[in-house]
Amino acid sequence: MRCYLVGGAVRDALLGLPVKDRDWVVVGATPEQMLAQGFRPVGKDFPVFLHPETQEEYALARTERKTGRGYTGFAFHAAPEVTLEDDLARRDLTINAMARDQEGRLIDPFGGQRDLAARRLRHVGPAFAEDPVRILRVARFAARFADFSVAPETMALMRTMVIDGEVDYLVAERVWQELARGLMEAAPSRMIRVLRDCGALARILPELDRLFGVPQPPQHHPEIDTGEHVLQVIDRAAATAQPLAVRWACLLHDLGKGDTPAERLPHHYGHEAHSARRAREVSERFKVPAECRELAELVAREHGVIARVAELRPATVVKVLERCDALRRPARFEQVLAACACDRQGRPGFEQRDDAPAARWRAALAAARAVDAGRIARECADRAQIPARIHAARVAAVSAAL
Repeated sequence: MRCYLVGGAVRDALLGLPVKDRDWVVVGATPEQMLAQGFRPVGKDFPVFLHPETQEEYALARTERKTGRGYTGFAFHAAPEVTLEDDLARRDLTINAMARDQEGRLIDPFGGQRDLAARRLRHVGPAFAEDPVRILRVARFAARFADFSVAPETMALMRTMVIDGEVDYLVAERVWQELARGLMEAAPSRMIRVLRDCGALARILPELDRLFGVPQPPQHHPEIDTGEHVLQVIDRAAATAQPLAVRWACLLHDLGKGDTPAERLPHHYGHEAHSARRAREVSERFKVPAECRELAELVAREHGVIARVAELRPATVVKVLERCDALRRPARFEQVLAACACDRQGRPGFEQRDDAPAARWRAALAAARAVDAGRIARECADRAQIPARIHAARVAAVSAAL
């Protein structure tokens, strides 16, 4: 029985990056032997165990055989005679198919170290084409390792997989899991570019794919192309270390521009309502967490008016604050402002512009929240007039503050 450190821990150590998670492959063992040594089983489809002390994952070496479409159509075989190379051969990329033995020796049967040096994402072998999730993983690694390129033969294989319809069998939860992880990487735009280059974006997220080539007024959008603008916005969200909900909102905020009739281009009057509907539909399709779904819809609907705060009357400002539920949920409204700042600054030459709209909204919100609604309610003889009195007091406070 031999244990080998595998995958990301080996890769990241060779790159000089911090090693966060350590995964192990066990060769020459049976599940009974693992249980006898105190390992706790956690795998559902194949034998995976937690170390009794470190809680790190130890998986029995295994092979897999394709039995159906999609990423769940596999039969796994784990047995003492399965070799380490057999196990590594089923992995996605060469940089993830390396191992170290217990003496620290590197085992690299597929040239992963060479591809690390060449800054190249290359598939291990033809079995890559059997699992469409691997397209998402390659895109996610492109977002993580911004100076790596996808090998031409790997991109060609991914395109073939899309044409063959493998991507259409991905389940929504799995797509969301990979998209969410990719959005949290340093260069999330690269994930979208890789998905688009291989044709997968049009199948997974057609609402986003069709934004590429849609023009915008150059005086407001020097990048002109709506799809390119979205990519710059999500990279701005990454550069400012925004949480996932903000990054998801940034990705979906302009989906409605794909609905603009051709005769109106490059203008997109009223696109916010269409964007909110699209953002809701996409979020529901992928079954994203409520926090992400709600913020995406809110930002899509309100980002236009948030940017024009200097033009708004105090009464309109208060209406927007109330519509966003900002008085009860100021932390979420702060996320709305963060996403809108990424929208404004995610354009060529706009990156260093100050965030004047956000400062104005914060001042307005502070003034509105300072109004003592309880006192107004107690002093109001006609209870039917309480909401109007509170609203009027907030408008007066915001007017004074701005």
